[in-house]
Amino acid sequence: MKKHDKLLGMDRPISRRDLLHGAGLLAAGSLLPGQVLAESLSAGEKGSLAGMGYPPARTGMRGNHPGSFDIAHPLAREGRTDWGVAQEPDADIYDLVVVGAGISGLSAAYYYREAHPEARILLLDNHDDFGGHAKRNEMQAGGRTLIGYGGSQSLEGPSEYSTLVLKLLRDLGIDTTRFETAYDQGFLQRNQLTAGIFFDRENWGVDRVVPFDMGTFGTYLPIAPSPLSAAEAVARMPISEAAQAQLLRVLTIKDDQMGDISDKERWQYLSSTSYRDYITEKIGVSEEEVFAVLQDLSLDNTVGIEAAPASFGMNYSGLPGFGATGLPDDHWEEPYIYHFPDGNAGVARMLVRSLIPAVAPGSTMDDIVMARFDYSKLDQQDSRVRLRLESTAVKVEQSGGKNPAGPVEVGYVRHGQTHRVQARSCVLACYHSIIPFLCPQLPGSQRKALARQVKAPILYTNVALRNWQAFKSLGIGAAVMPGGYHTLAMLDFPVSLGGYEFSGGPDEPVIVHMERFVHRNNEGLNVAEQRRLGRHELFTTSFESIERSVRSQLAGMLSGGGFDPAGDIEAITVNRWAHGYSLGYNRIFDQVYSDWDDERHPHVQARKPFGRISIANCDAAASAWLPSAIEQAHRAVSELS
Repeated sequence: MKKHDKLLGMDRPISRRDLLHGAGLLAAGSLLPGQVLAESLSAGEKGSLAGMGYPPARTGMRGNHPGSFDIAHPLAREGRTDWGVAQEPDADIYDLVVVGAGISGLSAAYYYREAHPEARILLLDNHDDFGGHAKRNEMQAGGRTLIGYGGSQSLEGPSEYSTLVLKLLRDLGIDTTRFETAYDQGFLQRNQLTAGIFFDRENWGVDRVVPFDMGTFGTYLPIAPSPLSAAEAVARMPISEAAQAQLLRVLTIKDDQMGDISDKERWQYLSSTSYRDYITEKIGVSEEEVFAVLQDLSLDNTVGIEAAPASFGMNYSGLPGFGATGLPDDHWEEPYIYHFPDGNAGVARMLVRSLIPAVAPGSTMDDIVMARFDYSKLDQQDSRVRLRLESTAVKVEQSGGKNPAGPVEVGYVRHGQTHRVQARSCVLACYHSIIPFLCPQLPGSQRKALARQVKAPILYTNVALRNWQAFKSLGIGAAVMPGGYHTLAMLDFPVSLGGYEFSGGPDEPVIVHMERFVHRNNEGLNVAEQRRLGRHELFTTSFESIERSVRSQLAGMLSGGGFDPAGDIEAITVNRWAHGYSLGYNRIFDQVYSDWDDERHPHVQARKPFGRISIANCDAAASAWLPSAIEQAHRAVSELS
C-alpha cells in the first residue's frame, strides 16, 4: 500500500469492507434454504451479526449491490431465457404478484389489499432489502447508531401533492406537519455554518475552500449567510482574472439581457436552451474556467450544464444568472424539511409494516424510526401478504395473451434456483427497461417505448465521522466540489424523531452525505447516451476506488479544520444506483406535449396494460418524484379491477 493511502486511512479496520463488494452474505445465503436464511436474519438482530444479517446495517457497496443484478444482466444483456427447471414453492394461486418492492410496488400492494382485503399478495424484489431507492443506512460511530438515507431523500413539496397521495400518507400515519419541529431548521445558522465551494489540488492546483454559496444550497438548506461578498468570494477562487470577472458578472447581473425575445417566449427559450448556451449567449461568458466551475452544479438534472435546460439549472438547481432574464424572481419554494432520518425509507417501512404487521411493532411515524424490523417475518406462509427478497423475476407471461384465458405465470430466480408462481393479476413495478425482456409478449411498439427509459446512474455515499469539529472550525455545513469525484458533500439533515437524536454538537458523531451524478460532459451526447456511459463507469469502479476518492476529497476540503481522514472516518456506505432517477423529458432533446398524459409521450405508450398485467413505477410517469410512484401504483391497480 502506498504511503499516501495509509495517510488517508485506507488500511484502517473500519466498517467498510465487512461485505467487500457485497459478496459475503449473498454467497453464503445462496447455500442456505429459506428458513435457515430467515433464522440467520433474525439472529442478526441480536447484534452478533448486525452488519451481515440486518440489511440496513450493512456497509460497503449498497444500493444496486453486487448480487442484485447477477440474474438481470444476463436476461437483458445476453437474452438468456433458460433458467433451469422451475420449482413451485407456493401451490396456491396468488391474487396478485408484484414485481418490485420499491415505493410503487409497495403502494400497489397496499391499494390492491385495500380493494380486496382478503387477497393473497406476493411481492418479489431482486435486492436484499425492500424500498427500492428508498434505502435506509445504519452506521456505527462513537458508540452510537447513526441513521441515514441511501436514496430517495425527502417528501418534497407536500403542499403540491394530490389528494390521492396525501390520503395514503395520512392513512399510514404520516403527518407532514410533524417535520416542522423534527427538522432543526435553525441548526446551520445557530452553528454559523454556511455553504462553500471546494477547489481541489488535482483539478485546480490547490486545496481551497471558499465559504460562499453559488446558489446550489440556498434553495433547500437554511444555511448561515456567507461571510464574503460575491466579489470577495470570486477573488479567492483559483481561476484567472478574466474568468473571475466573468463569473462575478454571472453571480451579480441584474440587467435584462433578453430584450430581443418577447416576454411570452422567454420561458420557452430558457427551457429549450442549455444553461451553458444561455450564459454564453446572454451574459457573454467565454472563459473555460467559468464553465468548469459551474459544469456539474446542476446536480439533480444528472447532466452537465451543456445538457441541462437553463430554466431547470437556475430555478431548481439554483445556478446563478437569473437576473439577466428580465423575468420576475417571484417563485416560492416550500421548505425542504419533510425528511425522515432515513429519508423516504421511512415511508417504505410504514408501507411494509401496514402490509405485514408482524414485521415490526407500532403504528406511528415516530415509532417507525427506531423500529427494528424482523426480516424473517417478511415471507411467512400464513401471511396474506408476503415479501420475498433476493428474488429476480425472469419471465412474466399472460395465459391467452392480450385476451387472458388464465392466470399470469411469473418465473423468478432466488439463491440460484428457479421458481414459478401463478397469479390472477400482476403489477410490474420494476424498471421499465427490463420489462421487454421479462414480458416479450408485449407489442413491439410498447417494448420500444419501455426501452426508451434510461434511468440516471447515481452515487449516494454516506460517511460516518466521529465528530464534525472540522466543519465547525471552517464554518461550513455543505460544499460543492467542481471537477471532483463527488460533486457535493454536506452534513446530514438535522432531524430528530421518534427517539432518534441528531448530533447535539461538533464533538458528537455525524453522517456526511456525498453525491455523484455520473455522466459525460461536452461530448455532444443526449441525456440517455450520457446515462448509459455513466452506468458503465459505475459498474466498473471498485469500492476501494470510491473510498479513496471519499477520503481524498474530505481530507483536502477539511484539513484546514484539523480533519484526519485516517482517524475521523469510522464507516463508509456507498449506495450505487446504476438505475436511479427516471428519465423525464428534456426540451433540448425531446418533444414535449402540453398534456403530460398525451398518448404521443413514450411513457404513456409504455405503461399500457396487457391482459391482467399492469405497469407501475416512477418510469410510468417519466418522473422521479415520490408522489409519481404512488399515483402510478394506484393507476396500475385500478386497471386490474
